[in-house]
Amino acid sequence: MQLIDGKATATAIKAEIADEVRKIMAAGGKQPHLAAVLVGHDGGSETYVKNKVIACEQCGFKSTLIRYEDDVTEDELLACVDRLNKDQDIDGFIVQLPLPKQIDEQKIIMAIDYRKDVDGFHPINVGRMAIGLPCFISATPLGILTLLQHYHIPTSGKKCVILGRSNIVGKPMAQLMMQKQYGDATVTVCHSHSKNLKEECREADIIIAAIGKPDFVTADMVKEGAVVIDVGTTRVPDPTKKKGFRLNGDVKFDEVAPKCSFITPVPGGVGPMTICSLMKNTLSAGKKEFYQS
Repeated sequence: MQLIDGKATATAIKAEIADEVRKIMAAGGKQPHLAAVLVGHDGGSETYVKNKVIACEQCGFKSTLIRYEDDVTEDELLACVDRLNKDQDIDGFIVQLPLPKQIDEQKIIMAIDYRKDVDGFHPINVGRMAIGLPCFISATPLGILTLLQHYHIPTSGKKCVILGRSNIVGKPMAQLMMQKQYGDATVTVCHSHSKNLKEECREADIIIAAIGKPDFVTADMVKEGAVVIDVGTTRVPDPTKKKGFRLNGDVKFDEVAPKCSFITPVPGGVGPMTICSLMKNTLSAGKKEFYQS
């Protein structure tokens, strides 16, 4: 069993990005600029955005954080998105999800200029990804693809089971694993209403668990030699930890790991790669790789 180290992989990729940014700026080019909009004080979102700001520093990017309280109106947020769309210095920006109940998340996503949508959530980016055109790919699926490539894990012709069908992970992951230029795998998507879920998983060469239920994947669901990618990050109370909780994956790691050829830990697996992928997308936005503005 080999542990897939997302932290070390992300560190190496960020160093490569920083090197490229230095070369761009030395040649008189523009420093990439990422902005993040954070609404409220959700613990997970706060940590995630803080890590994005740190990653920007490591990559040599300029970063801007815009904060709003929970009572922000939809109109205020739409006006902020409009300002960021028009700001020539900002190459890409994200509006951190989830948003408060009074705000229609889809309306906010639709308002973002798809050429600055480094989260890859805008329908134009999602559509381009689905038919294999260059675009910003959603950060978590891009991070998973990067890990599979980095560890030279063969995916072509393999049976891949994806647990979860969210717009952020499950659906785009299925699209990418199916496509010839990425996964080239045979893909099955399972979810909470899937019948014969254990049987489906037992046949899989690669399991990507993004179902949001701690310890959902157990040893009896995994065949010998399978590759297991754990996307889950649920906060579970733990009095032995300073913060009073620990992050728990969707996979029961201790019992599943011995059966695997490769497995990602939680934390330190997919998480660092998600932020690293956002940096890759921001660099592409800065270089106008996909869209000319």
